[in-house]
Amino acid sequence: MVNVEIYTDGACSGNPGKGGWACVLLAGSRKKEISGYEELTTNNRMELTAVIKALEALKKPANVKLYSDSAYVINGMTQGWINSWQKNYWKNSQNKDVLNKDLWQKLINLNKIHTIEFIKVKGHSDNILNNRCDELAVSEIKKHS
Repeated sequence: MVNVEIYTDGACSGNPGKGGWACVLLAGSRKKEISGYEELTTNNRMELTAVIKALEALKKPANVKLYSDSAYVINGMTQGWINSWQKNYWKNSQNKDVLNKDLWQKLINLNKIHTIEFIKVKGHSDNILNNRCDELAVSEIKKHS
């Protein structure tokens, strides 16, 4: 399997509001940037969308190191949240419907295809590729404002 590094970020102007997402994929000497926009969304949906779009861009199963500044995404996948939600019929610890269930389910399916290590990075800090994703996501919002 090919080794891929992925950096992702989402942004929202208002929450809910206009949203942008972006990802940078690195495989060997290749680099690909992808970004997009949604009219009415939330920051968490944009963070998840960035991860999903990045993984969907992979043409075959890969070993992935996925870097995100989103505690929501990283903790959801690494702290057992996703397993608890599924066991509890998509109810959270307050017995309310889990938000963004549609996107979490897509991510679960992509997680079955790829071997993914989810890695938390500090946002708006010194990580050049995380900052690039933020720049791309914000520019998507600006293009549509």
